[in-house]
Amino acid sequence: MNRTIRTLLGVTATAGIVALGVPALTTAANASTTSAAGVTSTAPAGFLFNYTFNGHLKVAGGNFTVGRRVYLVVKYNTGRTAFSKWETARTHSITPGGTVYVETTIAAPCAGGNNGYARAYDDATKTWSPRLPVAICQRID
Repeated sequence: MNRTIRTLLGVTATAGIVALGVPALTTAANASTTSAAGVTSTAPAGFLFNYTFNGHLKVAGGNFTVGRRVYLVVKYNTGRTAFSKWETARTHSITPGGTVYVETTIAAPCAGGNNGYARAYDDATKTWSPRLPVAICQRID
């Protein structure tokens, strides 16, 4: 009996996640965004992810305009800029759209929680990626 209930709940929960997840992805991919300048774009918004490389925070992302400039900025939650750089989006075998991979000067990994965020601005579509929470290491002397 318990096995049957667990099986039913497991299948129901999985089906619910799939049913809810697919429309959300479809909606996000087809959503139009408006920048502060009032330019509307139906292109998918860029996305970011982060990891540690060479003892530094590395921020990467995709769905940017291939061959065009992307501005990457890492800021503290207070709004102060910790790192910024212009990069050209290029094709990549596993990341969709134009991709950027930027090694920052910020030390990583850090203990503690996320005290900042990263965002990328696609100069061609005039759109910002969603905020990606990140940990910005700070010296405590």
